[in-house]
Amino acid sequence: MDRQIWKPGNMLYPLPVVLVTCSDGKGNSNIFTVAWTGTVCSDPPMVSISVRPQRYSHSLIHDTGEFVINLTTRRLVFATDYCGVRSGRDVDKFREMKLTALPAQKVGAPLIGESPVNIECRVSQVIRLGSHDMFLANVEAVHAQEAYMDEKGRFFLDRAQPVVYSHGIYYALGKAVGSFGYSVKKQGASRKKK
Repeated sequence: MDRQIWKPGNMLYPLPVVLVTCSDGKGNSNIFTVAWTGTVCSDPPMVSISVRPQRYSHSLIHDTGEFVINLTTRRLVFATDYCGVRSGRDVDKFREMKLTALPAQKVGAPLIGESPVNIECRVSQVIRLGSHDMFLANVEAVHAQEAYMDEKGRFFLDRAQPVVYSHGIYYALGKAVGSFGYSVKKQGASRKKK
């Protein structure tokens, strides 16, 4: 198989693309798009986002130590792109994208009402890495829309049609192709999906 050798770079794609909300602590909020985000630890629950220091939201998060990660969907993809290319210094993105700001329970940054999952975060450490600073954060609360739950409270993110990001393109996630542990289950032991 032929291969090309490229210069070192970040080729871990696709990535989750999220809308991060933050506040200045004085009633002014902003939304910006982040593709460099991820799970850090499950106990205690921790996440990270990496942000360029030049971005308007960097100083808001640095000063307040709080933010909310809002998962994105096919219905939110236009707003996701807009919030990534327009600066909160110049425009009120909640108003422009007609998004609903809801109060969080543990942090001062708002939730995006149209997002299926909102993750309230409190910064525990800022790591300067070069082009980006990584904000390591403890998860303080998680909100999930009941519209994506069944009668037993099981959450189905696929019903929200989540999107990912790869090399400048947004992709809708498709059909499930397996589930955790299916490769070692005995034949016939797995249940059929609805």
